[in-house]
Amino acid sequence: MTKQVIVEKIDAFLIDEFEVDKEELAPGANLKDAVGLDSLDFVDLVVAVESNFGVKLVGEDFVNITTLQDFYDLIERKLD
Repeated sequence: MTKQVIVEKIDAFLIDEFEVDKEELAPGANLKDAVGLDSLDFVDLVVAVESNFGVKLVGEDFVNITTLQDFYDLIERKLD
């Protein structure tokens, strides 16, 4: 799966499932602030990643994740 496909899939489920405005989805955007995720939303995010990519995420995966780009990179690493 290419990086572009990963980004498109993540952006699509953030827009559809989390009602994020497309304009907020810049790679440098803070994942928590720009996307407006609270702790319960992170659980939903983990479920969305598992259903869309077939990878499991755990709390430690999010330790250094602050931007959308960090999140895109995390999913790309998990898929390798």
